[in-house]
Amino acid sequence: MPERQVLLRALDNIGEDLRELEILYERYFSGEEKREPLRKREQLQKRLRQFVNRRIMKTDLRFRYESLAARYHTYAGYWDRILRLMDEGRYERHVGSRRPAPPTATNQEHSSRQNENESTYQQMLKAHQECALGRPAPSRQQFDAYLARQRSALTEKFGGQEIEFRVVTERGKLKITARPKKSPSTT
Repeated sequence: MPERQVLLRALDNIGEDLRELEILYERYFSGEEKREPLRKREQLQKRLRQFVNRRIMKTDLRFRYESLAARYHTYAGYWDRILRLMDEGRYERHVGSRRPAPPTATNQEHSSRQNENESTYQQMLKAHQECALGRPAPSRQQFDAYLARQRSALTEKFGGQEIEFRVVTERGKLKITARPKKSPSTT
């Protein structure tokens, strides 16, 4: 009986910690938290791993552990996918109804951005050849992902203004500079 109580208490604690971790990740994804809760995630993962080789004889406790482990792994996959999207600059934060959602790009803006990316990519390829760098140029997909990450980070920094990229070479090195786009109405 005491072993059952110990297992039950441990599983209850894991369930509570998993709920807390869910909340922390949602706060991180919404921008309320500045840092990913990695330490808590690692601690929870370590506690779940302690049960892997442990033989749980009681069916209800074994079911409870397997349910918690499956739930954790499902959330871990979801969190990793969102983190990957954030790294690629393709994640839009979902904010509560109190704040207005950021405007989405229209088809015309998206097409314009694609054209700008193409122009910048061609400039980068030309500069890459001129600099005679000893490595291959990045693919168009890698370049677009890089620009998207930079654009999302800098748009926030520049208060929502559109970002304009330029390719420059300084001392034989290729650089991509960014600045806020000047609005066409300022004449």
